[in-house]
Amino acid sequence: MQLTTVFLALALLWPVAPPQILRGWHPPPGPYAAGHRGVDLAAPPGTPVLAPAAGTVTFAGEVGGRGVVTLTLTGTGTPPLRTTFSPVTPLITAGTRVAPGTPIAEAAPDAHCASPCLHWGLLRGETYLDPLLLAPRPRSRLLPVAG
Repeated sequence: MQLTTVFLALALLWPVAPPQILRGWHPPPGPYAAGHRGVDLAAPPGTPVLAPAAGTVTFAGEVGGRGVVTLTLTGTGTPPLRTTFSPVTPLITAGTRVAPGTPIAEAAPDAHCASPCLHWGLLRGETYLDPLLLAPRPRSRLLPVAG
């Protein structure tokens, strides 16, 4: 299944509203090199974090002292897409199936960003992808050409 087809089949939502991107995705040149393996969205502590698509929570807990939630997305091929959120306070437990828009966590305070943020990641297997591929896009409109 092509990645583009998968994204078109998902009911996509932003994990926080209103979305404001503080830092974009910058893939590393190698698996252990420096990079930014996700995007940072403005999110003061307590901001609800919503499931961007239907899936199953496969992790909800701490990693390195930071709260993390991992959501494995339904119907996204093999291996399935996984989206991650940190720093958060999980609101649900691993094994919970969720619909798009379900609150899965709350943004938590952390020093990851200069201002409060939510780090949003996306993986297929061990390969990091740009989570903005999951972001809803406005409909394109054709404008008349002045003659």
